[in-house]
Amino acid sequence: MSQTPALRLHVPEPSGRPGCTTDFSYLHVSPAGAVRKPPVDTSHFDTNDLAYSLIRVLDEDGQAAGPWVPQIEPSRLRKGLRAMMKTRIFDARMLIAQRQKKLSFYMQSLGEEAIGTAHSLALQQGDMCFPTYRQQSLLLSRDDIPMVEMICQLMSNVRDPLKGRQLPVMYSYKRAGFFSISGNLATQFIQAVGWAMASAIKGDTRIASGWIGDGATAEADFHTALTFAHVYRAPVILNVVNNQWAISSFQAIAGGEATTFAARGVGCGIASLRVDGNDFLAVYAASQWAAERARNNHGPTLIEWVTYRGGPHSTSDDPSKYRPADDWKRFPLGDPIARLKQHLIGIGEWSDAQHDQAQAELEAEVLAAQKEAESYGTLLDGHIPSAAAMFDDVYKDMPEHLRMQRQQLGV
Repeated sequence: MSQTPALRLHVPEPSGRPGCTTDFSYLHVSPAGAVRKPPVDTSHFDTNDLAYSLIRVLDEDGQAAGPWVPQIEPSRLRKGLRAMMKTRIFDARMLIAQRQKKLSFYMQSLGEEAIGTAHSLALQQGDMCFPTYRQQSLLLSRDDIPMVEMICQLMSNVRDPLKGRQLPVMYSYKRAGFFSISGNLATQFIQAVGWAMASAIKGDTRIASGWIGDGATAEADFHTALTFAHVYRAPVILNVVNNQWAISSFQAIAGGEATTFAARGVGCGIASLRVDGNDFLAVYAASQWAAERARNNHGPTLIEWVTYRGGPHSTSDDPSKYRPADDWKRFPLGDPIARLKQHLIGIGEWSDAQHDQAQAELEAEVLAAQKEAESYGTLLDGHIPSAAAMFDDVYKDMPEHLRMQRQQLGV
């Protein structure tokens, strides 16, 4: 008889469960400033070590160190800090509004504010983002997108720019380079690559930025996107937000155990980086590097942003059922807002008094926008788009069968 032991199937387990303390040693955190910075025209071979280390700029004292320290004006850092603060305040207000049944559904980005905010500052006008449902900071960091309009979309009222056709948080802003959010996971990744390929075919100068979560990397569209991006050297940034949890499954279930998501990019022939997503300066520097690479025809870049989802997956989720309650407070990479605040105070460009004043101003700004949006109706009062709106913007010339259906509906 064979002496070969019986086969066993390995099922990854999270490093923390409710009632336990999470062991975050699996993160492989590099010291701030320790990771090298290659030229933008480097090959994917030369980024193999960058896919396993962790690019960090801010140390534990808030000091910037190393080759990735970006050239960025203090005024832009202050703008970034305010945008992160506004995003967190906006999220908190909308979560309360959902509990008050003024909107049906909401998804926070608690703990992830630096990623979208800093990335947005590194892009140019005309570039196109293909986001998921947790990148509201891409919009809230801009000056040309009114919060009132965003809240009307959340409340599906008569001023909803999408006329009630999308779930709350699934925004769409062509003028801001923010592609319509899809509830079907991973679709935006291949769309981003396709858009970038089209930009190159036309001889344009605009690049694309696609977004995906760690859980959705297990979808086939993720791998298809990497293949096309590599083969055609598409001018695209492929962002993988590794916030450690999908809806309720740990990132190891999607393949993050004993390796990194950035390593998948290297394996597909794509230059790849693994970056501290709670370090505003590191996010800005890596985004700028990848954008310059794409804009100069050096091909795509995959960036794994290591962060932590501080709140529930959505208002329909209870994370206390599957993970320790204090994980976010114990996460080794800290709070992105607190870290940038500490850095700005350290270089003499911010103070506790300025922070408190900004907090008060932003809370008032968000509250005023919410009150104005609510004046157009909420889910509670039934001021929703007319049923007739479902027939609009579908065909240039409405076909006869839809005319008849509209008449039958009496609208």
